[in-house]
Amino acid sequence: MPENVPADSVLVIGIGNAFRRDDGVGLEVARRIRERTPAHIKVLEHGGEGARLMEAWQKARAVILVDAARSGAEPGTIHRIDGNFHPLTRSMFGDSTHAFSVAEAVELSRVLGRLPERLVVFGVEGSDYAAGTELSPAVHQAVPLVVEAVLAEINKIA
Repeated sequence: MPENVPADSVLVIGIGNAFRRDDGVGLEVARRIRERTPAHIKVLEHGGEGARLMEAWQKARAVILVDAARSGAEPGTIHRIDGNFHPLTRSMFGDSTHAFSVAEAVELSRVLGRLPERLVVFGVEGSDYAAGTELSPAVHQAVPLVVEAVLAEINKIA
């Protein structure tokens, strides 16, 4: 069931699994963003299942996604992707416990003409996806930087 997202809103979605170490980075960023934004900025924590993700953002004017990434860059590297102009690759954002990943949700929405008016994706390069709840040191150090980047993005589009 989708969260109640007001039409024409700004939505921040932290994606991840809190029990797979670095995969929980999006959830941690979402929690910190929620503490620092006004009530009209909706912040969701999401498991990343593609169909539910598409449903969650369908009314939002602007969406900021935060997720763990795997591109081969140094752990803790922060990637910013303008999702309206650059495709998300399954190799970078395709890991999911579900068959339909974040990358596939974005790209299917693009094909269907259902992307939000504004879509920005922040990926944090992870290194440890084993069972556990602690972020790796490099990813943990990146969290405050991602929070500041997301807050700056909100200020640009809100």
